[in-house]
Amino acid sequence: MFSRKKTRPKSAELVEAWECLEAGDIPGALRLLRAGAETLPLGEVALVVERAAGAAGFDDLRKAAKKLAAAPESAQELYAFGYACVERGLSYLAVPALREALRLHPGALSVVRELVAAYEREGRHGEAVEVLARHESGLADWPDRYLLAYNAIMSGDLALANRHHALLPDPQDEMWIPTRDRQRRMLDRAAAAGSVSPLDTHDLRGWQYAMGGTVLGTLSPFGFGAGMTGRYAWFQDSYDQCLQGLLRLKTLLDSAEVRPGSVSLLPDRGSRILGLAAADVLGLPSRPFEPGRQDTVVIAYDLNDLGETDQGAEILGQLLDRVPGQVLHEHASNWTDPPVVTADSVALLHQMTMAPWGEQLRQDEDGEVAQAPADDRSAARIAAEIVGADPTPEEGDGETPADPDDRFAEFAAAVRGTWLRGDRSGLNSSGPVPSSQFA
Repeated sequence: MFSRKKTRPKSAELVEAWECLEAGDIPGALRLLRAGAETLPLGEVALVVERAAGAAGFDDLRKAAKKLAAAPESAQELYAFGYACVERGLSYLAVPALREALRLHPGALSVVRELVAAYEREGRHGEAVEVLARHESGLADWPDRYLLAYNAIMSGDLALANRHHALLPDPQDEMWIPTRDRQRRMLDRAAAAGSVSPLDTHDLRGWQYAMGGTVLGTLSPFGFGAGMTGRYAWFQDSYDQCLQGLLRLKTLLDSAEVRPGSVSLLPDRGSRILGLAAADVLGLPSRPFEPGRQDTVVIAYDLNDLGETDQGAEILGQLLDRVPGQVLHEHASNWTDPPVVTADSVALLHQMTMAPWGEQLRQDEDGEVAQAPADDRSAARIAAEIVGADPTPEEGDGETPADPDDRFAEFAAAVRGTWLRGDRSGLNSSGPVPSSQFA
């Protein structure tokens, strides 16, 4: 057995992470590991991970880390450690270990596939493409060539994605058929969006549609040139913004020639408020949500909020498979923690938000900022306030590209032939359009 002194890491960053663990701060230690994951010595990283995994009760990761700490140049232990990190949501630690395992064992497809999985979970799709393309001669069609096409889409290289998708034969294993069909729909959506949208690294609306079939209603008027590219980080919502999102939904339905007969109200308070307002804006009757109802617009404020209850989680499962004529609209969609169901229409993308009827920060007459209490009025009264709000977009900082209603309507009309197709599988990547975010 090693002594405590011998088993302590030596690198300054890792010593600091070790001290976090001694203080019981596992998240703090992991943040430090993330910051230095690409350069820190793997054997010493494994020492820290072993201790963190033990404290967290992750025995598989603890054992793998312990073996790697004892044999940091072993391809087998590097692979086992990388695999365990991916399984435990620490893909950023898996990447350097698996990359080193592949260097030591060139051409090992099991290592290639696990490295690709780690890259995907980190949103590093371009690097996944590179490693798959480098091993193309040894790739199996399923899953390897499929993964090459998929990661090409998610990195924005549609020419490469179309070429490799076209080379895929029909899968012999039926489990891959839904995957093939989903990828074909992604490419079809990209072609439709590309007729009116640039699909470059700043085209948030175009890529949200290509990836998941979501038509994004509005772009953040702040921070576009500072790395947000149309997404919100922290966002204090307003009744004005709610109305703006509902009017964009109305434009979308009209331009796509979709004629719903009702608005379906979800059970959480935020969704009910917004649903009642939507019924007024769209001129439709509102009814409580029923899973099999056709030709209806289901209104959610934030699908993650809906999923916090057992009833809401059950409804999310029912929304995954599409009902004919059913449109799912989500007002505020979390792009760093995406919901398990991808909405057909989203008003805005955020990382953190404060609903307008919840507790919000307000400035008083003296200029002091304090938290105002939640609006406890009835859902119907708040919905009426939304309908009577001012939908004029905020001026912002002037860096967000102009997004007039007619351009949005043009996009909606261009994609209507590929919209509302397939299931609503959740997105696990922000795709080719990067954005800054809180750690």
